[in-house]
Amino acid sequence: MEPPKYYLVIDLEATCDADHRLPRHETEIIEIGAVLCDGQTLQPVAEFQTFVRPIRHPRLTAFCTELTTIQQADVDRAPVFPQAIERLRRFIDGRECLFCSWGDYDRNQLRRDAERHRVRLPLGAKHLNLKQAFHEATGAARPLGTGQALASVGLKPEGTHHRGIDDARNIAKLLPYCLGRRVAPRAAGAYAVPRSRG
Repeated sequence: MEPPKYYLVIDLEATCDADHRLPRHETEIIEIGAVLCDGQTLQPVAEFQTFVRPIRHPRLTAFCTELTTIQQADVDRAPVFPQAIERLRRFIDGRECLFCSWGDYDRNQLRRDAERHRVRLPLGAKHLNLKQAFHEATGAARPLGTGQALASVGLKPEGTHHRGIDDARNIAKLLPYCLGRRVAPRAAGAYAVPRSRG
């Protein structure tokens, strides 16, 4: 199968509370981070980032701010979801790309917000679950979080964990391993890394 012209790696942050007191169906995206990678070289060629203003629960919880480092002022001055998606559409600019994310959470959250706001996503019907792809390509004993996956191939995470754009950049580094274009080390204990969230 011919690779897509581009892989679009997306990572989201959303409203949240401790112990999941905020129901999943009421959570809203507060940041979209995306890295566009060339389909042949897998090298990043462009980035997109925007905060998003939530409307159902407009005040961020202390837990959410501590987890993501996203401040209330960041979302207060941000576009609402339909405007943010229009910015993402302009960023994609008609380019043929395959939407990718680490797991299915981001795809499902985008779908929920799109249905809530009655907007159409510019991402096409196909989605590549990179978490599962990495698991299958590397033979890891179980699906790994991004921090674990990076450690397992000798890479260090950069930026702030649970920030959309930083997580998208780190996930993009794993793309060659997810697609089987780079072989992960298989030495004993290669996957015995500390548990992490994400």
